[in-house]
Amino acid sequence: MADDVAPCTASGYLDPSYWDERFGKEEHYEWFKDYSHFRHLLAPLLSPSLSVLEVGCGNSRLGEELLREGVTGGVTCIDLSPVAVQRMRDRLAEQGTSGVDVVVADMLDLPFESDSFDLVIEKGTMDVLFVDSGDPWNPNPTTVDNVTKMLEGIHKVLKPDGKFVSITFGQPHFRRRFFEAPEFTWSVEWNTFGDGFHYFFYTLQKV
Repeated sequence: MADDVAPCTASGYLDPSYWDERFGKEEHYEWFKDYSHFRHLLAPLLSPSLSVLEVGCGNSRLGEELLREGVTGGVTCIDLSPVAVQRMRDRLAEQGTSGVDVVVADMLDLPFESDSFDLVIEKGTMDVLFVDSGDPWNPNPTTVDNVTKMLEGIHKVLKPDGKFVSITFGQPHFRRRFFEAPEFTWSVEWNTFGDGFHYFFYTLQKV
């Protein structure tokens, strides 16, 4: 990421005004690589009838990639930044793209009913919650609370047998304590992708 785009400190990523300002200037950016780098992991999970939620879409084009893969059950992209949401809506309208609903929403308070989606995807969004977490082996209580809220919301909106995909820097020994908390009824698997530096692709299936 360019130096003129990053905040002055890591905690700046937690400031909503940072994202509004950034998305007001930036056309497109893909956290943790674009779809082509992890297509071999995500495409096998897709089918035409799926309803999909992308959490923290920013100015990513993942929603459009899902349409190209033949997903017609509905793609919903949410972001906390009204600027990001409006710019994505404008882009989709200019392209004449339908089938993607872009909504202003907080990932810690998802505005959807239980059992709403077959697939939930986050790519780099959860990592924002860890930028000011302190000791990675013992994150501060605010980080723990926020990550738990995010996962509780995702677990709630997933349909039975639905899948949650988390694409992240977070290594298993740091993420499993959250994913495998006793209140969650999902299995946890992971793969890696990337050359040299590895990113983690977690697949959690609700049972």
